[in-house]
Formats: sequence, C-alpha cells, structure tokens
Amino acid sequence: MTNLEQTIIEKIHRFPPEKQQKVLDYAETLENDFESSETTSQTIWEQIEEIVRAAPEEAWAELPTDGSLNVDHYLYGAPKRTK
Repeated sequence: MTNLEQTIIEKIHRFPPEKQQKVLDYAETLENDFESSETTSQTIWEQIEEIVRAAPEEAWAELPTDGSLNVDHYLYGAPKRTK
C-alpha cells in the first residue's frame, strides 16, 4: 500500500458513515468514468455521427437552410446576406 492510499484510508476512517458513503459514491463515479473512457474507441467523427443520428428529424427540419451563408446573422444578429 502506498503512502497516498494509507493517507486516504486514515482520513476516510475518521469520517462518519454518511460521509464515507459519499466518498464511496464518488469513487464509484470516478471508476465508471475511467472504465467508460477506456472502452470508448470511437473517433470524434463516429461520436458526432452518433449524436446526429440521435437528433429527431423535427429538430433538423427547424434548422435554417442558409446557415453557412448567414452564420453572422444567426450568431450575432448581423443583417442577413443574400446569395
């Protein structure tokens, strides 16, 4: 056991049971985050495709069709440009 592990155990040992449960919950969250990051082998593009597929068709229908031309209008309120 390392010094760090021993220090953590000593500190947790002095906590009341409800605080120990919170530490355990947090440790399990960290463990789950670590495990899920290890198993994620998707590229950023695969992740984007997954998000795009999850968006409902109604949401896509509401997007402006001139978004690339009028990005300044939609982001900053600049006057709309014509093609």
